[in-house]
Amino acid sequence: MKSRHLVLPLALLIAMPALAATRGFDVHDMVKLDRYSSPTLSPDGRQLVFAKRVLDDKSGKASTSLWIEDLFARDAAPPKRLTPEGWNVNTPAFSPDGATVYFLSAKGDSSQLYSMPAGGGTPVQLTAFPVDVESFKLSPDGSQVAFSAGAFPDCKPDAGQGVLACTKDKLDAAEKDKSSGKVFDRMFIRHWDTWNDGRLNRVFVAELPAAKAKAVASATLVGADVIGDVPSKPFGDSGEYAWAPDGQSLVLSARKSDGSEPWSTNFDLYQVSADGRGAAKNLTEANKAWDTGPVFGNDGKTLYYRAMKRPGFEADRFALMAMDLASGDTREIAPDWDRSADAIVVSEDGNTLYTTAQDVGEHPLFAIDMATGEAKKVVGDGTISSFEIAGPTLAFSRNSMKTGDQLFTTGLDAAQLRAITPSAGEMVPEATFADFEQFSFKGWNNDTVYGYVVKPWNYEEGKKYPVAFLIHGGPQGSFGNGWSYRWNPQTYAGQGYAVVMIDFHGSTGYGQEFTDAISQHWGDRPLEDLQKGWAAAQQQYDYLDGANACALGASYGGYMVYWIAGNWHTPKSGAWKCLVDHDGVFDNRIMGYATEELWFSEWENGGTPYDNPEGYERFNPVNHVKDWRVPMLVVHSQLDYRIPVSQGIAAFTALQRQGIESKFLYFPDENHWVLKPDNSILWHETVNGWLKQHLGQ
Repeated sequence: MKSRHLVLPLALLIAMPALAATRGFDVHDMVKLDRYSSPTLSPDGRQLVFAKRVLDDKSGKASTSLWIEDLFARDAAPPKRLTPEGWNVNTPAFSPDGATVYFLSAKGDSSQLYSMPAGGGTPVQLTAFPVDVESFKLSPDGSQVAFSAGAFPDCKPDAGQGVLACTKDKLDAAEKDKSSGKVFDRMFIRHWDTWNDGRLNRVFVAELPAAKAKAVASATLVGADVIGDVPSKPFGDSGEYAWAPDGQSLVLSARKSDGSEPWSTNFDLYQVSADGRGAAKNLTEANKAWDTGPVFGNDGKTLYYRAMKRPGFEADRFALMAMDLASGDTREIAPDWDRSADAIVVSEDGNTLYTTAQDVGEHPLFAIDMATGEAKKVVGDGTISSFEIAGPTLAFSRNSMKTGDQLFTTGLDAAQLRAITPSAGEMVPEATFADFEQFSFKGWNNDTVYGYVVKPWNYEEGKKYPVAFLIHGGPQGSFGNGWSYRWNPQTYAGQGYAVVMIDFHGSTGYGQEFTDAISQHWGDRPLEDLQKGWAAAQQQYDYLDGANACALGASYGGYMVYWIAGNWHTPKSGAWKCLVDHDGVFDNRIMGYATEELWFSEWENGGTPYDNPEGYERFNPVNHVKDWRVPMLVVHSQLDYRIPVSQGIAAFTALQRQGIESKFLYFPDENHWVLKPDNSILWHETVNGWLKQHLGQ
């Protein structure tokens, strides 16, 4: 593929009005932004399909359509809409010959599989299953589809009624039941934001109907003896199952759904027959930690996947693995590469694995040499959120601290990039996007720790600005060079604040030892990093007004806000001017009993709360409430089952009972994240109002 086909002037692709930037970026801009995702290449790498999400101003509802671009065309025509107006679709995929595009849509009030010609036309419904299709993957020859759907495990394939039909009957019967009580005899009783109704995500296979034939309504359950969620809940996807190249079998990543599930991270890879016959074969039984992301080599003889080594630790390093399917022998491909790999793609010649990983405040795309394990950065600068490789083409979505996901295509060497979709700045040309800079300092143990400082949108040399000090969650996470629709530094810079973010010990992308350092040390090592980072930022950037700052955080960041309230006062002002806590851990001991994924609390605190109570009390914010003095805004949501709403209510009670200035923002319909557009606006307006009240601006 010649570079002249790849590089075209952006102005020819995206027509935008030329407006002078006159203000900062705010939440109303962020909510209204079109969002681009799912870059999907045809097998020859010539055509790109992607998803575009738009928000209707009047209804407040979002809809997603598919668009297509001929990457080899000479006329530089912009992408064309593929799916019809009025259709809300997702999950595009090409047929093996590139002539057809498949996708999911709930056009008929149930999520089902559709297809349409890549050249345009009318969508055709291919499936009419009794329940929703949640994810899918076409077989290598395109004649079958594997898909996931929720089903009750006591609906058996050999019971005279299809598993899906049986599931639908049970759901209908539950709706008619006049009683509302539910009896549980094991966990999970609820997960993330949903109470357990007994269904598991299961994988089925169906023959795709011939042209003009009726939509298929029945399917075969595969891996019937694999009793676990595939994909995993709550965030799993079709990357957790894979077709063998011959179409005769699949490999599934599953954790057993039994009484130990809430404290287990033991996902195994199971090879199952595509016709549903025979027993599943556990390929990774020897590893009691997490195995996932199966991808077959092109010859079907090797299975590539990602594996952790330590059971019970969800933030362990994901190593790249290769398994010889004939012998079962495994090897780690890049044992000296101290990064945790994400989803993988195998090159056509089988010599290279492509993957993304957190890396010093960025999230680049890497090429890993199969033979040597050498990792080379292919595309850096920001966060690569998804990518595809086909023929001579690499397509990827990238975001940064200045834009949401923007889609690009290039050659495999990524020498020249072609922007397919606009950046946030091109969509909101009247807003100034604040500049940012990474800095470093010596933190706990004299280790080098990194952070970012963001200037206010209206920055002027010689002036000082109030500061929003953002603390990331996880705690094994990062506030790096990426975009967020929840905690976005541009929305604070857009109000005239400077922003400081520290990737304290426990953050990802700095080596596994750095990530491990926070476990059983929630209140000391990261606090030391935050204190030293705050001091270093003020020393390095004289526009930061250290006496006029508020600290804000969510999840673990919320825990740290509660911890700061009783354990850290800034040297210049005597205290933070204000604090903002979103869904934070207030009582660490009760968290160990009330959260759903118990492995998290148990690893982070060195055991169960009854076997090791000291581990839970050592850094427990509830024990320092008597030292709270700083005004605090507390935010919590009813559907947050990761950190239950009682944690936020208890913290607000502690504030109110002591007469400390405080507010409580409550969402009855949100989970650990605030996702609904109108709720997001309220969240930001409440937080910004709190900052303005205490910092000015």
